[in-house]
Amino acid sequence: MVADRPTGPAAVTPSRGRGRGVPGRPAGVSTRRPTRAAGDRRRRPVRSYWREYLAISPFYVVFVGFSLAPVLFTLYLAFQRWDGIGEMQFVGLDQFRFLVKDSTFWLSVWNTVVIWVLATFPMLAIALVLAAALNSRTRSVGFYRMTFFVPNITSIVAAAIFFFAVFSSQYGIVNATLHALGLPEVGWMQNAWTIRIVIALLMTWQWTGYNVIIYLAGLQAIPTELYEAARIDGANAVQIFFRITLPLLRPIILFTVIVSTVTGLQSFTEPQVLFGSTAATNPNSGGPGQAGLTMMLYFYQQAFTYNDYGYGAAIVWVLCLLILGFVILNWRIVGGNRDD
Repeated sequence: MVADRPTGPAAVTPSRGRGRGVPGRPAGVSTRRPTRAAGDRRRRPVRSYWREYLAISPFYVVFVGFSLAPVLFTLYLAFQRWDGIGEMQFVGLDQFRFLVKDSTFWLSVWNTVVIWVLATFPMLAIALVLAAALNSRTRSVGFYRMTFFVPNITSIVAAAIFFFAVFSSQYGIVNATLHALGLPEVGWMQNAWTIRIVIALLMTWQWTGYNVIIYLAGLQAIPTELYEAARIDGANAVQIFFRITLPLLRPIILFTVIVSTVTGLQSFTEPQVLFGSTAATNPNSGGPGQAGLTMMLYFYQQAFTYNDYGYGAAIVWVLCLLILGFVILNWRIVGGNRDD
């Protein structure tokens, strides 16, 4: 005869062991999770990631071969005299000493800075106004975006040829319009300042749409509640623009100013195509009076027309330092203090 199991409180026996009893778990079994082994906690060695590094290696191979190595070679070349065929001759700082005394080089610096000023500031102002007007519309925004961005993807060579036809002194559309209105014709391609204005207009036409898209993206990121609160407080449109829109767009404006500085100071195709077929002696001289001779065009002239690669490399590195200086200046002016 089997005795009946005890029931009630007497059936519950306290678990013996180090821990307290857990319902549904045998007594004396630890409830702590097993810890990883010491080897699992160690970092995997770098060589174990060889598959990942192999997957991304093509980018670095191309970057080193076609970007980093040529840049370092131009730095080495700036201290050499080389015509591209014979042996290199080390000349130290002679290239830079001659560059300081070269009046044509300083003319190219002046032309580059003037064209950059004439193109960049009107372009950014027009782009900001167009973006603000486009941001207030609710219909056909996509169509306007596409329309404004088309000049940026248009071939700059084709655009330069078109601008040459528009501003030509003999059969240009602009002079034909002035003549029809009874106004005197302008020698757009003969005067120094008009040459720079034409190049600046070409650059403005090409990059305004790009900056409109950038500014429009920044404007759409500003919360509408800020504008509603400002209108409730009695602020007009001008106050809202200068007190809310511009401060919140400062990072976007800084980005566009830096990009416009880098691209504007490297202008090459515009003057080269505009005046490449009109200069009688040198197709890369920048037009009459060398008014369109930019630093990049002067570098191209020295390196690939006169085969003076060492002097061309020195010009490029001075241009790089000039761009860096303007970028830092724009960062200080437009970026402002971090406490603002």
